[in-house]
Amino acid sequence: MQATMHVDEAAAEAMGVDAGQLRALADGLDRAYVATGKLPHLRLLVSRDEKLLLSHSSGAARATGEPLRNDALFRIASMTKPVTSIAFMMLAEQGLVALDDPVTAVLPEFAGLRVGLNGQTLQRPMRMIDLLRHTSGLTYGLQQRTLIDARYRDLGLDEFHQKRSSDDFIQTVASLPLEFAPGDRWNYSISTDVLGVVVERVSGMDLADFFAERIFQPLDMNDTFFDLPDDRVGRMTDAWQLGPDERLSLYDRGERSSWRRASRFRSGGGGLISSADDYHRFALMLLRGGELDGVRLLRPDTLSIMHANQLPGGADLASLSSSMFSEADYAGVGFGLGFATDLATGEFFWGGVFSTFFVIHPAERTIGILMTQHFPSNTYPIRREFRDGIKASIKSYV
Repeated sequence: MQATMHVDEAAAEAMGVDAGQLRALADGLDRAYVATGKLPHLRLLVSRDEKLLLSHSSGAARATGEPLRNDALFRIASMTKPVTSIAFMMLAEQGLVALDDPVTAVLPEFAGLRVGLNGQTLQRPMRMIDLLRHTSGLTYGLQQRTLIDARYRDLGLDEFHQKRSSDDFIQTVASLPLEFAPGDRWNYSISTDVLGVVVERVSGMDLADFFAERIFQPLDMNDTFFDLPDDRVGRMTDAWQLGPDERLSLYDRGERSSWRRASRFRSGGGGLISSADDYHRFALMLLRGGELDGVRLLRPDTLSIMHANQLPGGADLASLSSSMFSEADYAGVGFGLGFATDLATGEFFWGGVFSTFFVIHPAERTIGILMTQHFPSNTYPIRREFRDGIKASIKSYV
């Protein structure tokens, strides 16, 4: 299927970016992943100094063969987490909540939390910062490591669309033991789902309403939401999953997507739909230190704290992680307040389980957005190849 690609060669050369390298990056990923059938489709954006330099779309949006459109909609899964983290920090800047606050100040259901199957008492309370940086002791059922995450699987706590209300979700989580004492280790988890409920209770708003009124409308992100509107169904992609037999099968059909049904529970950890262009606007706001087109969501110093490494002792994920799965490599990678951060380059980034990904390089003023719909996201090294390809295109990059 014919790819659609635009490279702004004049702008790229003016900004010190090799336009040929950008074209080669998109062509190479398309040949390696879409042409071979490993991925159903691919949508790429690369910008520098807020100028879009590369736009690429290839593959089929659906099993019925429609070409992927530039305005296609994707399930961004854990790329929801940075949005929820921004929402919390907006409330923190208002003085309504603080990073050091115990989680029980907002979620009193957590007052009886214990650690491990033997029910050890907490030596210190779980704090809001623990939810933001995944040092809470919570887990994901998909980790498939312990009896505790097995219980998460049994209860469906990882599911995007739950029948529980937010209050029911918190009550269920509070009934389970933590994997470890808060602050002791790092474990990719439902922490940001819990954080989403914190945002709801502190703001007094449904999370979808908070996102729409306080983040998406101000940023002109008109294609980002929890529930797929009827008038956007035609743009919704199919999502695919890789089975034990190494064959792809449909996970969720675009025209009959589960995201069309309104959910009682808003997954702040993974429930959003978005487009590449919309998420690029969100990334521009992050790159600009919390402001875009005259609209400021956060102060620059707050954003700097968020994408700096916040792991205890300045450690990397390799030394603190107990996760079997996350959306990042571990060696040389720290974690801030909602993002992973490369300790060598300062890039910050995250992805979603359907293989979506974004990366921001503050020093080089670049943004990369990668969208596709393949579960799980750790099957192929495309994210690393995308990051490396962007850096290789920058003529001055050392």
